[in-house]
Formats: sequence, structure tokens, C-alpha cells
Amino acid sequence: MKHRGSDTRSALEDDLAALKALPRPVYGHVSGLANQAIGYPHTHSWAQLSYAIDGVLEVRTDSGRFIAPPMQAIWVPAHMRHSVFCSATTQLRSLYIDSEKVQIDWSECRVLKVKPLMRELIREFSEMPIQYDEHGREGRVVSVLLDQLAQAPEAGLSLPWPQDSRLDVICRDIHDHPDVQCKLSDYGKRLHLCDRSLSRLFLQQTGLSFRQWRQRSRLLFSLTLLEQGKRVTDVAIACGYESMPAFIAAFKAQMGFTPKELSRTSL
Repeated sequence: MKHRGSDTRSALEDDLAALKALPRPVYGHVSGLANQAIGYPHTHSWAQLSYAIDGVLEVRTDSGRFIAPPMQAIWVPAHMRHSVFCSATTQLRSLYIDSEKVQIDWSECRVLKVKPLMRELIREFSEMPIQYDEHGREGRVVSVLLDQLAQAPEAGLSLPWPQDSRLDVICRDIHDHPDVQCKLSDYGKRLHLCDRSLSRLFLQQTGLSFRQWRQRSRLLFSLTLLEQGKRVTDVAIACGYESMPAFIAAFKAQMGFTPKELSRTSL
């Protein structure tokens, strides 16, 4: 997927930097600051919930890659260094949240499942005035939205990224070339490490085995190809799978839905 995301400082960042405090505990409007992808590493003083009404959203941090297809959102804690990417057709709806005031203080980036009610609440909130009435109907909408957010289950669509420079080389190669069929031993020879040492290092740094990490990386990459309307057979090949049934089975086991069902969730 060709990502959209400004890689130079934008007016958006200038506007965010100028804010000393959010005008309300939850801030975000369809035509406001929150709905532009910033593709270079940055931080801000408030937590952020990014949701793609249509398309696939990616957030990158120093510790991982976080992917959200439709009906899922990404939580980014306050002050966490991150960058945001999406395709040119993705419609973002992002909220900035004063996590101290709303008592949601998740300290790690996470992908959340968005139920239909929460989706509609995000849509409605994005149309509300920035200075919404906290004590009237609009305030009640925000309260229900925050309640849904606090209860939203994690989707598990994250890819832990290693801090070890040797594993970083391997992971970048897998991430950039998902169809390449290199084995753990092939990488071990390049880095002069035995299979056992490399396998142990992978588990220590990512919490996943080499095989698990590579499969998750490939499946998350497949989301961007499916978003482009690629045939499932072509996506399976591009992601290193020898057969379409094997790809579909692995995709459903990881995502909880099939590639065909994914297209039905795009709104």
C-alpha cells in the first residue's frame, strides 16, 4: 500500500503544539486537527484514538507496528513517539483525549475492536461542535462513547518490533519482502548466529517465535493489499503462501474473519 502521511512538519502539528489544553476532555471534529495522518515520528500531550471509517490505518512506534482495518481503532498513549500512515482513500476519524480527566490511562499502544455502537458514536461526535455542551445531550453522547471505549476489547493486530539491531535487520527484510522464503537458519548464517541463539533472541525481544512473527507480519501486510482490491489468490502469493486455502485459514485464525468478510466491513 502506498501510504499517505506527511513526512514534514505540518500546520496540523503547529496547531497541536499551540494548544495548551484541550477545549474539552475529548477533542476531534470531521474538519478539524485529528483527521490527518502525520507520517513522521512525533508526540503530543494527549492520548489519541485513531479510527478509519474506510480503509486500513497503521501506527508505528519504537516498539511495534499497529494495524487497524475497518471496525478497529488504535489507541496511542499521551507522549508516545509515533507516526501514522494510511492509503490516500482512507477516511480518518481521530479523537484526542485528556486521559487524566476521562480516567482512561492505558500506557501502551493497542488495537481495539470497534463495535457498531461505538462506530456510530465516533461518527456523531465528529460532527459535534468543538465546544460541545458537556452538560446536555452532547455531553451524554461523549459519556457513552468513553464508556464504550473503556470496554473495547483488544484485537491483537500488533507486530512487536525488536530493539536488537541484528533482529531489526531481519524484521525489516521480512516486512519489506513478505514473499521471500528465507529460513531462520538463512538469517543466522548472515549474522553468524546459531539457530538456537537466534530463536531465543527472537522470543526475548518480541514475545513471538520467528515463525509466529513472520506469519503475523505477512498477514498484517495482506490487509493493505486486500484494501487495494487485489484478488485473494494474488495476495496469498505476495505474502509468501503457496496456496490460497492455507492463506485464508491463517488469515481467519489471526483476524477472526476471512478476506472476503473484510471487504464487507468497509463502509
